[in-house]
Amino acid sequence: MILDNRFGAITDQEIIRQAKQHCIDKGMNPELIPTHTHQLDHEVLAARREKYKEYIEVIQVFVNKFLTSGSGNPVVITITDHEGYILDQAGDSTIIETARFLGIIDGMGYSQEDGPSSIHLCLQYKRPFTLIGEDHFHQILHRMACYSAPFHNENGTKIIGTISLMTHKEYAHPHLHALLCTMADSLEREMVTRKQNTQLQTLNQVLLRTNHYGVIITDAKGRILEMNQHSLRLLYPEGSDKDRDKYVNRSVFNLKPIGEYYERVIYQQEICIGKELSFEISGSVNHYILDVQPAYDREGGLMRVVGSLRDITEMKRTEEVLRNTEKLVFAGQVAVSIAHEVRNPLTTVKGMLQLANKEVRLRHYDLIMSELERANLMVGEFMILGKPQAAIFKLEDCGEILQEALHLFTIQAKLSEIEITQHLAESATILCDRNQIKQVFLNILKNAMEALLQGGNIHVLLDVHEGYQCVTFTDNGSGMTEEVLRRIGEPFHTTKPDGNGLGIMIVQRIMESHQGKMNIRSEIGCGTSVEIMLPINRNG
Repeated sequence: MILDNRFGAITDQEIIRQAKQHCIDKGMNPELIPTHTHQLDHEVLAARREKYKEYIEVIQVFVNKFLTSGSGNPVVITITDHEGYILDQAGDSTIIETARFLGIIDGMGYSQEDGPSSIHLCLQYKRPFTLIGEDHFHQILHRMACYSAPFHNENGTKIIGTISLMTHKEYAHPHLHALLCTMADSLEREMVTRKQNTQLQTLNQVLLRTNHYGVIITDAKGRILEMNQHSLRLLYPEGSDKDRDKYVNRSVFNLKPIGEYYERVIYQQEICIGKELSFEISGSVNHYILDVQPAYDREGGLMRVVGSLRDITEMKRTEEVLRNTEKLVFAGQVAVSIAHEVRNPLTTVKGMLQLANKEVRLRHYDLIMSELERANLMVGEFMILGKPQAAIFKLEDCGEILQEALHLFTIQAKLSEIEITQHLAESATILCDRNQIKQVFLNILKNAMEALLQGGNIHVLLDVHEGYQCVTFTDNGSGMTEEVLRRIGEPFHTTKPDGNGLGIMIVQRIMESHQGKMNIRSEIGCGTSVEIMLPINRNG
């Protein structure tokens, strides 16, 4: 055989001569048994065998047919990967024993450094190669005949392994070379067929067996050929009609609300991609994405129309949550900016008052300082939104914190003609940031006061229940609707003319950081009850 290269033509014999000369130049002794320097460990070999699993299975079928054909020739057939490492061997036991004696075992790799071999030359020159008798460098191999043929990937662009055959020299015959080439071609065709079958099965599973979206396939006239069960669950979630057999072989045009989009594809060649549909089911609006696309044959004629329907209701809800998150981020940025602007003058006023009080005893000094302190706490409240500070957790008496908050709130409550009643049944020790919990109480009291425009009553209950310190604030104000109650805590959502919708959101943030709970109950005309639950410290 002759191989063209950039220097001219090179024959198989010239390739073999050069390979032998390389061995002589390296000082290799042809009288010794060849040694093999490359060997995969068990884990790597197992991984490669798994990668070539299908190829090995197919080749084993071919080998078994060949061995049972009654040829009588003692042979061993070997499969290697693209680097020349042996992955599997099968054949006559005597030849296999001979191969093992020569160090030819699973995981062994052929290379130029070990002397010429049909496998290495096959991979190097990217074509079938044969070594018979004295073509080998080592004398012990002079009684063997070796044939190798490459096999390629599905595209035929890359060699991914070889099939090789070894037998005694006296059984050498050109038909063995042809046999290996045929076997390699058959292997490649089989792998292409398997891949196509796998793709078809995958498409079938994805399209018709999926539980993630509904699929309806029609012919060129809109007659339903296939539809999966999930399509009926999406279109008829109440279970009124889930028998797919009632729809197969009928027109898709009568299937509302998707039939019209099939009509547009079939009669107007108007492809439907990403059409968002919304319709009411069981009192709630569900959202869907519909795709309807044509499939053409080789002549360009319409063959099938494939439609998929996907429920995106949860995605819509997630988008709403993300929008609220964006509002929260914006709220935090605004809050930090406002807090910095307000805190500086507050500090100045507080300092000047303290200085003036030393010189002249000011009237209502304590009240003024108390209100300034409360204003400072409100600034801190905005700072929590924009730049959460490291909470300082200590063991605190919850009743004491509540009393401090009520004391700060008392004067403002009296000015608004609001009566505060208390029932402090049992106080417990909690692990908390004292200022943050006080801020929670003040925010809730402030909301309750704003609900009592004409005055009223706020009742505060302190008690212990199932391992939690429970603080309940109940007002007899106007109450809230279910819609307002559902959206409470969303940033910038407020029913107050001068509100910002951040107060309860801050409370929720603090409760989360304290592993606490907040329950809100409200009824129009009756008032609102807010229950704060903080875990009791058992070691306190």
